[in-house]
Amino acid sequence: MKTNRRCRALLAVSLNLMALLFSTTAFITTHWCEGTQRVPKPSCGKEKKPNCLNYSGNETANETNQNVVHYSWETGDDRFLFRYFHTGIWYSCEENINAAGEKCRSFIDLAPASEKGVLWLSVVSEVLYIMLLVVGFSLMCLELFHSSSVIDGLKLNAFAAVFTVLSGLLGMVAHMMYTQVFQVTVSLGPEDWRPHSWDYGWSFCLAWGSFTCCMAASVTTLNSYTKTVIEFRHKRKIFEQGFREEQNFLDQEAIKYFRERS
Repeated sequence: MKTNRRCRALLAVSLNLMALLFSTTAFITTHWCEGTQRVPKPSCGKEKKPNCLNYSGNETANETNQNVVHYSWETGDDRFLFRYFHTGIWYSCEENINAAGEKCRSFIDLAPASEKGVLWLSVVSEVLYIMLLVVGFSLMCLELFHSSSVIDGLKLNAFAAVFTVLSGLLGMVAHMMYTQVFQVTVSLGPEDWRPHSWDYGWSFCLAWGSFTCCMAASVTTLNSYTKTVIEFRHKRKIFEQGFREEQNFLDQEAIKYFRERS
C-alpha cells in the first residue's frame, strides 16, 4: 500500500512540475501566435535594395520633387513585403525589414480599447494559475517527503488536489480569453500590425500542454486519495471483523469455562 501510494504521489508531483515549467515558459515567451504581415515595399532611392520598388524615370529628380507622380510596373502582392511576426501576452515582435533583428511593441497597447479589460483579466488569471500550481506542488512535496502518518498525508493530498483543480480551471479560462483578445485584435488592431496570415505557435501549445499536465496531476492526486481511503477502510473493516470474531471466541470460551465450573 505504501509503495503504491508513493508511486502515485511521485507521478502527481512530476506532472505538476511539468505543468509549472510549461506555464511559466509560455507566460514569458512571445510565440503564442505567429505568422506574416503584409507591408508596402519602400522605394529604392539611390541605394538599390533587393526588396524595394524601382520607379521609372529620373529617381534623383523624383526624390527632390515631391509633386512628381511615381509609377511602378509591380502590381498585386509584388508591391508588398511579407515580414514574419510573433506575439505573446506581453509583446508582439516583427521582423525589421530595414535592418537586422526584430522590432517589438507592447501587445497590451495594440489590443483594442474594448478588449483591454479582458486581456488584463487573462494576465491576472495566468498569474493566479501559476501561483496555485506552486501551492499544489508544495503540498504534494510535503505529502511525499514529510507526511508522518496516513491521515496527515490524506489531508495534504486533498488540499493539493483542490488547488490543482482550481489552477487548471483558471488556466483554461486565461488561455481562452487571450485567444479571444488576439482574434479581435487581428480584425480591429492597428493597420500597420494586422496579420496577413497567422497560426498558433509553440508557446500556445506549451500553455495547453501545461493545462493537460495540470489536470492529469489533479486526477492522479484525487485517484491516490480515493484509493488510499478505500484501502484504509478495507483494512479497518478486516481488522474489526477479526476483532469481533476473536471477541466472540473469547466470550464462548468464557461461557464454556463457567458452565464447566458450575
